[in-house]
Amino acid sequence: MPSNSKWVHWIVWGGLAVVILAIGFAFVREQSEPAKPRLAKPALPVLSQLSDFTLTNQLAKPVGLAQFADKVWFADIIFTRCPGPCPAMTQRMAELQAHFANEPDVAFATLTTDPAFDSPKVMQRFARRFDADDSRWQFLTGSKPEIVRLAVDGMKLITREKPRGEQSTPDDLFIHATLFVVIDRHGRLRGVLESLEDGWKEKAIDLATQLLNEQP
Repeated sequence: MPSNSKWVHWIVWGGLAVVILAIGFAFVREQSEPAKPRLAKPALPVLSQLSDFTLTNQLAKPVGLAQFADKVWFADIIFTRCPGPCPAMTQRMAELQAHFANEPDVAFATLTTDPAFDSPKVMQRFARRFDADDSRWQFLTGSKPEIVRLAVDGMKLITREKPRGEQSTPDDLFIHATLFVVIDRHGRLRGVLESLEDGWKEKAIDLATQLLNEQP
C-alpha cells in the first residue's frame, strides 16, 4: 500500500508539472508574438467642399473661409428672436466651446437665417448670453443670398421662411435645421449630427477628434 501511495503522489505532482509547463509555454509564446494592430476607424466622408464667402461677425468685422484656415470647426444656423430650439442649440454649442477650451485648432460659427433683424450688434448681445469667445466663435450675418449659399448649398442645412398661417407667435418666422455640422481644416463638410438628440455631445466630440487627428 505505501508503494501505491507513492506512485499516486508522483502521478499527481507530475501532472501538475505538465500543466505548469504548458501554461508557461503558452505565456512565452504569446509574449513573443507581435501585437495585432488595432483597426483604425474609417476616414469620415467628404460631404461637400465649401466655397469662400463674405459675411460679417458680431464685432462687425468681415469673415470668410480664411478665418477658419487650418481649423476644425462646428457650425449651425439659428435666429436670435427664435421662440423654439435656437437657445438650446446655442447653449449646446457653448458646451462644445467649453470642452475644447484648451484646443486652439477648434472653432465655431453660428449663422443667422434672419439677417434683416440680426445685425452685428444684435448678434453680439446674443453671443454674450452664452459667454461666446469672440476670437473663436463667429456669429455671422450678412446678405440673405450669401447666407443661403453657405448654409444651404455648402453646409446642406435647411432654412426657409415659415408661412404666416403656420406661425405660432409673431417671432416664429423660420423653419431651420437643428443640426451641427463639422468642417475640416480644408473647408470640407465631414460630419453632421442632430444637436437636440441624446448622445449629441459624445458624437460631436468624436467627430472633431477624428478630424483633429487626421494627417494633413
